[in-house]
Amino acid sequence: MSGLIGKKIGMTSIFDEAGKNIPCTVIEAGPCVVTQVLTKDKNGYDAIQLSFDEKKERRTNKPMKGHFAKAGTTPKKVLAEFSRFEEGHRKQFGEVLTVDIFIEGEFIDVVGTSKGKGFQGVVKRHGFGGVGEKTHGQHDRLRAPGSIGASSYPSRVFKGLRMAGRMGNDKVKIINSQVIKLIPEKNLILVKGSVPGAKGAYIKIERWS
Repeated sequence: MSGLIGKKIGMTSIFDEAGKNIPCTVIEAGPCVVTQVLTKDKNGYDAIQLSFDEKKERRTNKPMKGHFAKAGTTPKKVLAEFSRFEEGHRKQFGEVLTVDIFIEGEFIDVVGTSKGKGFQGVVKRHGFGGVGEKTHGQHDRLRAPGSIGASSYPSRVFKGLRMAGRMGNDKVKIINSQVIKLIPEKNLILVKGSVPGAKGAYIKIERWS
């Protein structure tokens, strides 16, 4: 498995040959630099580390400056590891990867962080229908969770009960997303459907080799 680090630009839609309108997410992917090659002998596992998006040198500490200089590149904002790739697809230290590694029509996995929704109630968080209806004096119960526990036995609320709480801002992986179009001159990938995260969020695009 290889891939790239990208940034979500937004959404658009394109028409296919049959005239069907396909919603797509626009991702700026690469160029990514291989800043480290991890091996099982030295690190305990096989992987490559990619870096993406320029970072101001004055905001980079000395150890990381040396890390990037060793790979012959400028400081980057995002680092990510890609593992479980076939031996023939191993990337070389300092190599620059672009969207050319992908093929239009192939399927990829996209990993990102979903939008944070803050503290939400049970209706928004879990799809509850509320308690009762508007009649019979239940004017303040429309979005309430209802009863949450038993009385004398077991006299407690079971763990894992769906209740109000923090929603979103979780790591989400979308599998088998199709690459609809590549725009190499602008380092853009158009992926069918939506991907997790807000505009400007960093994501991992994983390609199974």
